[in-house]
Amino acid sequence: MIRVIVADDHPIVRSGIVGLLSLDDGLEVVGEASDGVELIERAHALRPDVVLMDLRMPRLSGAEATARLAAELPEVRVLVLTTYESDDDILGAIEAGASGYLLKAAPHEEIVAGIRSLAGGHTVLAPSIAATLVARMRTPEERPQLSPRELEVLRLVAAGGSNPAIAKELFIGEATVKTHLLHVFEKLGVSDRTRAVTLALELGLL
Repeated sequence: MIRVIVADDHPIVRSGIVGLLSLDDGLEVVGEASDGVELIERAHALRPDVVLMDLRMPRLSGAEATARLAAELPEVRVLVLTTYESDDDILGAIEAGASGYLLKAAPHEEIVAGIRSLAGGHTVLAPSIAATLVARMRTPEERPQLSPRELEVLRLVAAGGSNPAIAKELFIGEATVKTHLLHVFEKLGVSDRTRAVTLALELGLL
């Protein structure tokens, strides 16, 4: 039996998670917490195998609570379960000592499988989270090198600028804008403006 504590400051969300986990015979929800301080107290008293951790909680954030658990109860595995997937949120939680990171929108089966994997000593990351981490961990030498002008054009594209608008903004011809974008597409290995912006953001270029 895998012993679990669910930490989330929203009562309805927390009870929903508890209800889902209670349907699985191999999991036992031994406690709940509405903030980071309460979680630390419950974890010391109940010694769970896994903590399902929300990131945005009062008094002590999920990342801060994770760091405390890593220092005080290293045997407890932390699975971040949140709606947030920004680079800073992800890296902050992983650096604090979380062993897994899933989104609340994940199917019930994926969350249960994640808990089981963590309890078995494995690391669990949602595919989108794994892709973000890989992109952030690339060294600057491995990232595509865009020229200052190409970056300038791409920033204006990200801001919603059309080719004529970008040409006017930068005092260059529209054909020159298209040429810069073609070079950007080639360097990033993409074929459209949307993917170029998305990938540039993932790589930390913008």
